Amino acid sequence: MGFDLDMTLADTRSGIAAVYDELAVRLGVPFDSAAIVRRLGPPLEAELANWLPAAEVPTAADLYRQIYPEMGVPAHTTMAGAHEAVDAVRRAGGQVIVVTGKNVRDAVSTVTALKLDVDEVVGSLFGSAKGSALARFGASAYVGDHVADIEAARAGGAVSVTVATGPYTVGELRDHGADVALGDLTEFGAWFTAWREHHEAR
Repeated sequence: MGFDLDMTLADTRSGIAAVYDELAVRLGVPFDSAAIVRRLGPPLEAELANWLPAAEVPTAADLYRQIYPEMGVPAHTTMAGAHEAVDAVRRAGGQVIVVTGKNVRDAVSTVTALKLDVDEVVGSLFGSAKGSALARFGASAYVGDHVADIEAARAGGAVSVTVATGPYTVGELRDHGADVALGDLTEFGAWFTAWREHHEAR
């Protein structure tokens, strides 16, 4: 089973906002951290490009990643139902892979800090680019909060399971083609049990 990280397993809004606020002070750029965390999902460089000339994005991204371990990771918390979702897969004898747009170092640090019991973490992938990692791992389903995670599941040959804990509602996720749209991960266990029973009966 594959999972996205930000706003799927981990509530990273406070940490990311804190890093952007610090970046604003250091660079003298008026980042609107509240607006930024409402649309989490795309790569860091894509967000920075909304605020900076293209030539300044790489340096800003490097500085952001320098700040992140100290200011971002400690502020992260688990999303409601995250541990229970991972545990449900574990109890069924399954493995868990996290595939995220966050860089591997910060993704692993977040997973470790939140004590999420996963087998592998793959970072710096977004949208359909996540498909290769999901296919390599043999993920049957991929759980995410963004419409790009639907593309990821499709590219990896996995069932697209979405949670409306990011920038999209349940209805919007369904409209974008999600196979399953849940309110949040507290609904995952019931879905997973029913899906497994159906899958095993085939």
